[in-house]
Amino acid sequence: MRPDLLLLTDIDFDAGHAAITALQGALAERGVDLPHAFALPPNSGVPTGRDLDGNGRLGEARDAQGYGRFAGDGGLALLSRWPFATGARDFTSLLWADLPGATLPGGEANADIQRLSSTAHWQVPLTLPDGPATILAWSATPPVFDGPEDRNGLRGADEARLWTVLMDGGLGPPPEGRLIVMGNANLDPADGDGRREAIAAAKTASPPDPTASPGSTSPWTEEDRPRHAVRPRDDLGEVSSTPDPISVRLSAPAASPRRGTLAAADDPLVKARSPGAPPALDPARPRVYAASDP
Repeated sequence: MRPDLLLLTDIDFDAGHAAITALQGALAERGVDLPHAFALPPNSGVPTGRDLDGNGRLGEARDAQGYGRFAGDGGLALLSRWPFATGARDFTSLLWADLPGATLPGGEANADIQRLSSTAHWQVPLTLPDGPATILAWSATPPVFDGPEDRNGLRGADEARLWTVLMDGGLGPPPEGRLIVMGNANLDPADGDGRREAIAAAKTASPPDPTASPGSTSPWTEEDRPRHAVRPRDDLGEVSSTPDPISVRLSAPAASPRRGTLAAADDPLVKARSPGAPPALDPARPRVYAASDP
């Protein structure tokens, strides 16, 4: 496979972009040319200074803004054959309580500091040979590993719902033109755990192009999953590699997105964070874009 655009999840972030640059070089040596990269610091591993999981101990992976043993543990990275454009928006530092219509668990004691993104949410403009497009990329928490308060389930649902809010204008003007929605939603619209209506609504907000190929093809047969509501061949995205497969990853070009304009760089709703200028690179080598880069 020689993708034009690749979203990597669970890849550690380093401020010098050494890992991504090395990966780009290794791919290029094997004939896969993805010279453009985009990466910003994720929430995973960012310390909060609080005992978020209530076990009486501080500084553990579950006490971070997103599960992680250290800042940058398991972030995101976009690799592309085509260059990224200016105007990226980073919603990663958006507080969960600040998402319009947010549904926090009852008695949430850390609403004043708890961010919505367990990893990151990015709106990234892309320059294609035949015109611009916008990538909506994210990776959400799985809707399990919590208690009866369903904290992870509620958070993961709101992580998916952020795109619906964005397309409805709740986070400033929505992106215009073609959309490419990519991410690990950790939600199947019909099967598995979690609040499935959130990912179903996100797909409706950004209608998939019926002429486009799905993100991947399920290897499972009808007999493999008789309990599931969706046939494997109808899954849009990559299925998990477990004996009980569900579709939790999404890669969908949108056919008819709603219209709008990209927000200006000084938009107060844009909480863009840059890791600083990347190290000087040989012009012939790949480069990594930050949200503020030209």
